[in-house]
Amino acid sequence: MILLLTIFRVAFKALGRNKMRSILTMLGIIIGVGAVIAMVSVGQGAQQTISQQIASAGSNMLFVTPGALNSGGVRMGQGTTSHLLVEDCQAIERECPAVKYASPLVRTSCSIVYGNQNWLTNVQGYDTHFSQIKLWDVDKGTFFTDQDVLTAQRVCVLGKTVADNLFAGADPVGQEIRMRNMPWRVIGVLKAKGQSGQGQDQDDTIIAPYTTVQKKMLGITFINSIMVSAVSQEASSTAQAEITDLLRQRHRIARSEDDDFQVRNLADMAELANNSNQVMTLLLASIAFVSLIVGGIGVMNIMLVSVTERTREIGIRMAVGATGGDVQFQFLTEAVVLAVFGGLLGVIIGSLASKLISNALGWPTLVSTTAIGVAFTFAAVIGIAAGWYPALKASRLDPIEALRYE
Repeated sequence: MILLLTIFRVAFKALGRNKMRSILTMLGIIIGVGAVIAMVSVGQGAQQTISQQIASAGSNMLFVTPGALNSGGVRMGQGTTSHLLVEDCQAIERECPAVKYASPLVRTSCSIVYGNQNWLTNVQGYDTHFSQIKLWDVDKGTFFTDQDVLTAQRVCVLGKTVADNLFAGADPVGQEIRMRNMPWRVIGVLKAKGQSGQGQDQDDTIIAPYTTVQKKMLGITFINSIMVSAVSQEASSTAQAEITDLLRQRHRIARSEDDDFQVRNLADMAELANNSNQVMTLLLASIAFVSLIVGGIGVMNIMLVSVTERTREIGIRMAVGATGGDVQFQFLTEAVVLAVFGGLLGVIIGSLASKLISNALGWPTLVSTTAIGVAFTFAAVIGIAAGWYPALKASRLDPIEALRYE
């Protein structure tokens, strides 16, 4: 133990003789570790944000949308057919074991009028499963009932953005607004949801019974899409397959024919987004690791210079009884000290840089202990690897020749 403390004391003393050179040598390690932590924190912050946005969209969600229309050999694009009916939605909820809830979705946009205020927004029609599927509760008032849906009542629930712009802080519940020159009664206000993953304001919306939107606003018999919640995230792929088989059967689609609908699994979208983000994070981390390697080369260079400068000192140590192993361990310790202290400073700077990036650019960042551990460990390994050859070279010096060295 005493010998180890002596070695560390000698290492600090040797490095302290050329403070500026030691600091500049550590700079490569500091920048490398800091860059790794900052880049990984940006990637992991983006990944966490994507996961939160997808989770806020709803519970184990799937979307069933109309397919593409072929007219005269020309494919018109997704959503150009109108083959989805309310009965399809009811069949999905009734006959697919992996499905927990299913709701028709009918949407349009119109100008909303209250007193001398007006606001252009989108109106979405659902059934009463909206809250369970979207995990979106009412903040004030209540949600519409099955009876409201059955009788196509002109009742609605406002998103917070719409409520704030039309009512300017007043309580909207119980008030009457006008849509398409028809009076609608406001029965509730949704909790604030914020922006979606595409940057859209989710609170800029009005929710109403789909039957009312379908019959009294659009005058249609079909629905725009079906929103589905699987019984669990693991069951979402099973639900997707069940829905596909059921709708092909209901729409009498032959095996050789394409689907006239699409089933999109939000879990697959989340996995794809996370995989893409992980690749980007690894790319950024790899670039940052290059600077760590460059820092290690700097450590090796300085240690080689140190061996040359201290050749006579090495000879004296060997002459008074130090072995080659003792000399090797001494120089290896100095290299590790440079790398470890550089790594510690790099961790601090990387963490501060992550917060600075978040505050200055508004990017989400997440400093993980894993990234810190990997970067610091890699810095220590770089120090050992960079110091090994100079230490070996020092241990193999001939004591007599070293004493003659000037």
